[in-house]
Amino acid sequence: MTVNPGTLLPGTALADVQALLRQRAADSVAELVEFASIPSVSAQSRHQPDVLRAAGWLAGRLRQAGLTMVETWPTAGHPAVYAEWLGAPGAPTVLVYGHYDVQPPEPLERWHTPPFTPTVVGDRLYGRGVSDDKAPLLLTVQVADAYLITCGALPVNVKFLFEGEEEVGSAHLGTLVAERAGRLKADFVLSADGGMWSAETPSLTVSARGIAALEFTVRGPAKDLHSGRHGGALHNPLHAMAALVAGLHGADGRVAVPGFYDGVAERTPEQRRELAGLPFSDEAYLAQTGAPSPYGEAGYSTLERQWHRPTLELNGLWGGYTGEGSKTVLPSEAHAKVTCRLVPGQDPERVTRLIEAHLHATLPAGVTLEVRRSGHQARAYGLPPDHLGAQVAREVLAELYGRPPLEVGMGGSIPVLETFLGTLGLDTVFFSFSVGDEDIHAPNEFFRLPRLAQGQDAWARYWWTLAARARG
Repeated sequence: MTVNPGTLLPGTALADVQALLRQRAADSVAELVEFASIPSVSAQSRHQPDVLRAAGWLAGRLRQAGLTMVETWPTAGHPAVYAEWLGAPGAPTVLVYGHYDVQPPEPLERWHTPPFTPTVVGDRLYGRGVSDDKAPLLLTVQVADAYLITCGALPVNVKFLFEGEEEVGSAHLGTLVAERAGRLKADFVLSADGGMWSAETPSLTVSARGIAALEFTVRGPAKDLHSGRHGGALHNPLHAMAALVAGLHGADGRVAVPGFYDGVAERTPEQRRELAGLPFSDEAYLAQTGAPSPYGEAGYSTLERQWHRPTLELNGLWGGYTGEGSKTVLPSEAHAKVTCRLVPGQDPERVTRLIEAHLHATLPAGVTLEVRRSGHQARAYGLPPDHLGAQVAREVLAELYGRPPLEVGMGGSIPVLETFLGTLGLDTVFFSFSVGDEDIHAPNEFFRLPRLAQGQDAWARYWWTLAARARG
């Protein structure tokens, strides 16, 4: 059945798309297993051929789906994959975003199944990248395929942009988007990246924290020394590093860097009450994470600290001898990695400068400090509440789950949000069907397979509903 996408009406066409997706359920899972078997780890140079292979696989799947234009766009790092279908004159144009690169799988010994041999256990598929972001990304292509088979058209114009560097900060995407801005024109971005707050409760993410990152090294003697002969006569870089790190926070959990909270606005009493009314408990959260107790900035709830307060976290700390047994060494160096999650009112570059100044100001005597800034930074983002894309998402999720979605924040950061807004002037609507508890970035990452079908149904409804809304 071929339908003019500008005159699609509720009923048969959408039902046919949904029926085909149900018929293809097993094939959809098999495709996901094949895609997730490619170790597209963008952070590790040894996997560069695998990243290229994943880009090629994805481009092939887009061509198979019948997209009229499929291209691989090179960058100074890993390539992006672009595709488009623009056969719906007068209908909105949506830019679908996702990423095909994945986090490193280490530590390998903590995986129950091999990270790049995706394994079904019950209703879950385990494997690196299945939740972040290969299942949510792939289902958008499968929906486009189903529409083009059953209807010969999509209800809206769609452009796909899938990058290969999200897990390393989207370092080259800003340049790519600026260079290809004309090709990427759209009404808004619909993101397959992100995720829902809970598997049981539909949610719409309306904000994301920003990020700033840096590394620093403390150096003492020019080489490792015998701790018996030299201990007590020279400052141990590990001791100095411990003091520096301890000085980044106060006893109340607040960041101790002067000026860090400048520009950060307090939530209104009404906003705090709304947040407190969400179905969340610290007890369930602790059971999920395995932590013994909550911790963080005093005076704020766990959700406030996760979504609406800035943080400074130590991500790595090392130096000296860490092998088996004892080695009596006074090490020459100690190292640390830090990331900050930022909220509206904070500038990543300014925050990085403040931390660097604080580290130099509190550096103990007898050691030197080297700070290396990272390009991994982005401002916080908020979706306008009256945005058409958000209205459609609310409507579709309410239809699918039988109740309105909760509106929630994202503690993490997606740097491309700032790129899309600043370069293209486009807001981003999150519409991902991964869930925050699926151990993304950790061993034993998984994706709930029923949500593959739910996501397909939701994306099919979304494009249909958006076209209907635009027609009035």
